[in-house]
Amino acid sequence: MSVAHRLDLTLRLVQGSGQASVSELAQRLGVSEMTVRRDLDALERQGLVRRVHGGAVAHRTREEGAGFAVREPWEAATKDRLGARVAATVEPGSRVLLDAGTTTVHVAEHLAAQGPLTVAVLSLQAAVVLADRPGIDLLVVGGLSRPGERSLVGPLALRTLESLVFDHFVMSIGGVHAEHGFSEFSLEDAAVKQVGLAQSARTTAVADATKLGVRAFGQVAALGAVDTFVTDTAADDPATHPSGPDTLRALREAGAETVLV
Repeated sequence: MSVAHRLDLTLRLVQGSGQASVSELAQRLGVSEMTVRRDLDALERQGLVRRVHGGAVAHRTREEGAGFAVREPWEAATKDRLGARVAATVEPGSRVLLDAGTTTVHVAEHLAAQGPLTVAVLSLQAAVVLADRPGIDLLVVGGLSRPGERSLVGPLALRTLESLVFDHFVMSIGGVHAEHGFSEFSLEDAAVKQVGLAQSARTTAVADATKLGVRAFGQVAALGAVDTFVTDTAADDPATHPSGPDTLRALREAGAETVLV
């Protein structure tokens, strides 16, 4: 697992629960406590967490823009490759629901080539990418913009999604676990994804390899709830991602097509 990916997961785990201990993070990430301490120190220097005895707490005063903005440049080439592959699965003429997240912004970059499309977005960043693109009818789902992520959540977002029907849901995800399925670090994001799954004829989930084996705070769905799961080839390498092969096997057994790019 690269340092950038490990920092990403560490930051999400701390922000998702508000506070996390060094021992808990070491267990969740499969690294030593010394490594966790170094990573927490690095995140504290960026103003993203505050170190406390035995762990760290989310740095609420820097919450706005801290999550997405920091993670966006990490592993950008991998995420762009994933984004291109996912966009290629979208049929022209489809009604698409595009989830929030750093990887789905890359999906948005490639969707214009698949037009004409109607695309509803759950991300302010994706809205900016798709605005005024030829062949794209853009619908920005209403709701509360979650600080740090700018994902659209809350009762208004849920009511809007419940009133619509989609051909294809492109879902980002924080954790994919062989036993516990798909999960998310924010309960609000998890709730939006659950409605997106229910309102869509087809779902493609996309996540980089570091999300495999991770069980986040909010349960989203069982592995069989998605039709296709797209990740990078590192997911099948047990040397760098010990939980990867088992998670991919569980996805296939649950009936999901797995695509490694």
